[in-house]
Amino acid sequence: MRGWPLALLALAGCGAQTSTHTLYRSSMTGPMRIHVATFDSDDGDKYNEENCRMAMELFQKQPGVKVRYWCEKGRYRA
Repeated sequence: MRGWPLALLALAGCGAQTSTHTLYRSSMTGPMRIHVATFDSDDGDKYNEENCRMAMELFQKQPGVKVRYWCEKGRYRA
């Protein structure tokens, strides 16, 4: 019974990650992805996804941008 509080904390942490979205961009010097921003508001998955997508579109539409931006669900992964 003593392990229950730790298990509940671990599960709570997992739930928070599922609503997180991360914005990446490509590199002009080679095949790599670069972390730009993480969206992990308590307002939920849809809110974070929409904000990530909005930021992606704003970055991508800047004049002269030659890299690609995209969003992925979850926290930053190298």
